[in-house]
Amino acid sequence: MSWVKLNLFYLGESKKNQIFRSTHWNRAKDEKIFRKTVYNEEYEKIGYIKEIFGPLKLPFISIKAIPGQEFNPKSNLYVKV
Repeated sequence: MSWVKLNLFYLGESKKNQIFRSTHWNRAKDEKIFRKTVYNEEYEKIGYIKEIFGPLKLPFISIKAIPGQEFNPKSNLYVKV
C-alpha cells in the first residue's frame, strides 16, 4: 500500500459530509479511493470517502468526518491505496 495525496478543493459542508471538488482526476487510478479512509497531514484518521459523484473529468467527493475528530478542510488529505 502507498499513500496518495488527494488533489481537492473544498466547497463546503452538507448536513452530514464535507464536499470537495477534484482538481486533478485520473479515472482509472483515482476511482480506487472510493470508501477508503482519509488521513490528515499527520496521518491521523479523520474520516472516509462516502461518495464520488458528478462529472467524470473532475468529480465531486463527499467525505464523512469521524465524530469528535477535528477536520481542517484546508489541510492536505491522504488515502492508502
